Amino acid sequence: MSSTDQSNDQRKIGSSSAQAVKRGFSTASDPDRAVQDLASQLGPDLNAMIFFCGSGFDLDALGNAMNQHFQCPVTGCTTAGEIYAPNGYLQDSLVGIGFTSSDISMTPVFIPSLKQLVAGKDQETLTAISSTSASSQFAVMLIDGLSMLEERVVSLVQRHVDKLPLIGGSAGDGLDFRKTFVFYQGRFHSDAGIIALFETSLPFTVFRIQHFVPTETKLVITEADVDRRIVGEINGLPATEEYARIVGVTVPELSPEIFARHPLMLRIGGEYFVRSIQKANPDGSLSFYCAIANGLVLTLSKYGNLLQNLEYQLSSISQEISKPQLILGCDCILRRIELESQNQTSRFKEAIAPYPYVGLNTYGEQYGGVHVNQTLTGLVLGERE
Repeated sequence: MSSTDQSNDQRKIGSSSAQAVKRGFSTASDPDRAVQDLASQLGPDLNAMIFFCGSGFDLDALGNAMNQHFQCPVTGCTTAGEIYAPNGYLQDSLVGIGFTSSDISMTPVFIPSLKQLVAGKDQETLTAISSTSASSQFAVMLIDGLSMLEERVVSLVQRHVDKLPLIGGSAGDGLDFRKTFVFYQGRFHSDAGIIALFETSLPFTVFRIQHFVPTETKLVITEADVDRRIVGEINGLPATEEYARIVGVTVPELSPEIFARHPLMLRIGGEYFVRSIQKANPDGSLSFYCAIANGLVLTLSKYGNLLQNLEYQLSSISQEISKPQLILGCDCILRRIELESQNQTSRFKEAIAPYPYVGLNTYGEQYGGVHVNQTLTGLVLGERE
């Protein structure tokens, strides 16, 4: 199924003679057809492109098609779902952003091995991302979402890009949790990451949106497998039993929907960041999307209204950047699960429809030097002032 006609209408959002960004998508299942759809919508003469794709594609075929149809620098990743305005949530689709103006350029820096990077054995990557032009540059990080190294990588990267604004997302694979990939030079790679360094004369801002607030209820991790992000005990009791008791359900009732509505929070530098649970394990432990540690004190969060919060924040952002050409969003899969469980996906579609929004559902999000969960991190790019 081609979406060219819809996309042509959608590109009118925020359009002007100064437009430097084009958007496109395809729901075709055939990789070559999907890339053809995307290429026809983005048009020729691109100087850079970013895409997000469902993990159900034949990734080798998709990579070959990307090489055939795009001659500019291209990067992207697999997702837990795709997002495109005004269509809302998509699944197993291909969405993309093309940059067409000399007002903006992208330099992808490939991290071939996350393990080597955090072990201090990849100085070449760190040298390549070092920058001092924060006023005209920003960075977008895409990373293997099952590496369990996001915290260490984003902290290391942020130190080397100094004050450069940085946002990012952890690649997904639906909800299979088997293998996730980033794309560089025609191929998909796991245990890898991309730092896309942008330089632009256009106005831009980065943002972080979360709809949870801390309560007075504290939990202490008393047994943890740090390397695997697994918590065996909370408050000295089996993790699933204690968490279920605190949120008011039974252990058999624990599910992605429960975890989405009752995440935990960690205080860092006076701010609270969400730390979400991935799943309950048969041995009574809990797997997390973020790093955990013995003795860590977490706070139970209180639910806020996701859609009202999103609508308010997007409106505020569009006032800061008055003529947005692009809103790029890295949106946690748990936020999508929450809305799906409430039958609110049509309202999400309506909320983003007025904006030039393209994004992905992630296994984690990055903002500055911090890896977070159940959060929307993103970038707004405006027109020349």
